[in-house]
Amino acid sequence: MELTAVVTGAARGIGREVVTRLRAAGYRVVAVDIAPLPFDGDDGVRPLVADVTAPDTPGAAVELAVSTFGRLDLLVNNAARFLRRPILETSDEDFDGLIATNVRPVFRFSRAALPALIESRGCIVNTASISGLIGVPNQSVYAMTKGAIVQLTRQLAIEFAARGVRVNAVAPGAVDTGFMDEARAADPDPRASLAVTLSNHPIGRVSTPDEVARAIVFLASPESSGITGTILSVDGGYIAR
Repeated sequence: MELTAVVTGAARGIGREVVTRLRAAGYRVVAVDIAPLPFDGDDGVRPLVADVTAPDTPGAAVELAVSTFGRLDLLVNNAARFLRRPILETSDEDFDGLIATNVRPVFRFSRAALPALIESRGCIVNTASISGLIGVPNQSVYAMTKGAIVQLTRQLAIEFAARGVRVNAVAPGAVDTGFMDEARAADPDPRASLAVTLSNHPIGRVSTPDEVARAIVFLASPESSGITGTILSVDGGYIAR
């Protein structure tokens, strides 16, 4: 039996690696992103170029999965924006934008997908962050959005366990993606900023997108069948310090 997944934020970074690993595991995938998607020529991937903040995108993604592949077994809520800014310099527009991108789509996609996931006894894996688990300087709004994802993960896990749906999240530390590069470029001293980041990760480096993707695929697999409501840190030991 071939399984089907919907993955948001699939055009680059963690999301792109998730799609690649799911395809290797035999999944058919609806890949959602506002940017052009790099999966041309793969009949097992249906790209959906759409804005995850639009209210009709979640339903369209679920409908595409079910109408094309006949079922939905996995939702990976991965799309997000990063913001590193002191709260005294954070505007209402910054706040509203992060809520609109990081939190509301997780709620909407989960709500849209759950009927199909109940039918297939499938699962949801959310991309949270260590910023949703501990305090990190200058990330007040970003951390709040990721904390909301952490709590929604636990809540849905409890609400839907008896109906056969597992819900988990990964909590990456720093990851070698465009997010990190863009944030560091704005630092007065990017090299010093990188040194601080590395010093906070006991393994001495940041994670790769593929390392986070492997954790997501594990949480979606039968090997994790007894796991729900868990936040799996992929952080090189950051929060163990």
